[in-house]
Amino acid sequence: MLTATDVHVSDYPTVEAVRWIGETLERETGGRLRLRLYHSGQLGREAEAIDMARFGAIDFARVYSGALNNAFPLTRALCLPYAFESVAHMRRAMDGEVGRAVLDGFGGRGLVGLAIYDSGARCFYNARRPIHVPADLAGMKIRVPVSDIFIRMLRLFGANATPLSLGEVYSGMETHMIDGAENNIRSFHSSRHFEAARYWSQSEHSYAPDVLLLSRRTWDALAPGDRELVRETARASVQVMRQAWDASEAAAREQVLAAGIDTNDVDMDAFRRAAAPLLAEYRRDPRIDALYARIRAAA
Repeated sequence: MLTATDVHVSDYPTVEAVRWIGETLERETGGRLRLRLYHSGQLGREAEAIDMARFGAIDFARVYSGALNNAFPLTRALCLPYAFESVAHMRRAMDGEVGRAVLDGFGGRGLVGLAIYDSGARCFYNARRPIHVPADLAGMKIRVPVSDIFIRMLRLFGANATPLSLGEVYSGMETHMIDGAENNIRSFHSSRHFEAARYWSQSEHSYAPDVLLLSRRTWDALAPGDRELVRETARASVQVMRQAWDASEAAAREQVLAAGIDTNDVDMDAFRRAAAPLLAEYRRDPRIDALYARIRAAA
């Protein structure tokens, strides 16, 4: 019995894609390979999921690329501010040599990179006011993933960056420990954060994707034919995820608008200028700069 973990809820597109992997593996092997999926953070946070997969305590882990930045430097290129122009741009880059390079980069530290999933356009939401320019974030405590890039980016925008796990955000806003967060609208809806944060600002400062990982111990224990089946099924699951993502993202947007959320566009150029020093610093690393150049070429 293989195991998989995801912090998102049962009907989230990444969860549905991994569930499809399990169903396909079971069907193709006559039940010899089966998958038990733990969703909704049942096995803990993403940082814990990465460690559990590395040491063989679980088999599959779907995690956000920002959570991988410190241990796997190539993932930093995916998280740089305004690296991607759109979902279509991100998908082109991930389907090509950029995605292959990132997935290959997991090989040396106990993991196998299987697939790259969408994570949508990350934008700001909060309980205090609309955000039009970076100065509007001044004094706000904004949750970010546990990632140096996001922490430093938010500081450049003028916010008080507060790293928390996704599961702590709702209570953090309810108790006023934080004023808001940044994430995609699908997660804004599924986590019910729109009940506590009534302002959504379409900053699109990141399209950093998710990654599906497999424990290297599990990979090594599989027969060669099963390895190929797992790899090909994971690749095929990307289209399953994208179809679910596109439909559910549109539905989530409709539902948060119907709930009366105040939405606004932002001054993108002002945010790009504020983030420029961070981008320049990370591009001093030749490996990051080379991947970033390929990402931009795919625009």
